[in-house]
Amino acid sequence: MQASINLISIIFYLCCGILLFTKLTRPGILQAVSRQHILMLAAIAILMHGLDLYHNLFTAAGLDIRFYNVLSLVAWLIALMLSLTAINMRIECLGIIVYPFAALMLALNFIPGESHLLSYQMKGGMLAHILFSIVAYSLLSIAAVQALLLYIQDTALHNKHPGGFVRSLPPLETMEILLFRIIALGFVVLSIALTMGIFYLQDMFAQHIVHKTILSVIAWLLFAVLLWGRWQFGWRGRIAIRWTYSGFIILMLAYFGSKFVIELILNR
Repeated sequence: MQASINLISIIFYLCCGILLFTKLTRPGILQAVSRQHILMLAAIAILMHGLDLYHNLFTAAGLDIRFYNVLSLVAWLIALMLSLTAINMRIECLGIIVYPFAALMLALNFIPGESHLLSYQMKGGMLAHILFSIVAYSLLSIAAVQALLLYIQDTALHNKHPGGFVRSLPPLETMEILLFRIIALGFVVLSIALTMGIFYLQDMFAQHIVHKTILSVIAWLLFAVLLWGRWQFGWRGRIAIRWTYSGFIILMLAYFGSKFVIELILNR
């Protein structure tokens, strides 16, 4: 039953990605399919994905945060945030990347692996730190997708060859405003996560997370500089994109890079 739920979610995510891509590149083909229809399909995929996550994360022995489960959780949060935001803002175009990515992360859960359990008796502050960290990463992942589309749009406009896909995107200024709103929200959540970590991680060397902490702080500083540059100097375009990806890559290495090495290579 769980495998069926997983497969249904993957199929619906892929359908959403294909429909969005088709509507943006060849808008005349799927006139009968509205954005509301696509968001309804996405809602089904997200619901099925959530059920799969519930069974994988919450085990009798504890909270299973193995590498593939966390990847799936982040993908679910990204898809959920995007879909909820798209109800009132026309940003469903980001789903061209987000929904297939969620399908891929779900497919990875078919790979067997050892559990990495956290006790349900752990301190509430520590659990909140973990949750805020995951939410921050999810928000800044959406910002990275937004930055990629902004780069494609900016390049096409500079080369004076805007194709059907680029013409279907919101105006460049709207895309930039949305990018910085997402980054600002992700920065605030990341700040909360790091602050809570200071109070609840008693010995980061003993817990093998010193590299994760250092990289997270570096990423936080990069996003802080980017927001300051936007406020003081009106940074936009290629500068904003470069800083966004610098911070995102460092943050990705901070969590998933270290988690990949510790769990899948060192088997700890």
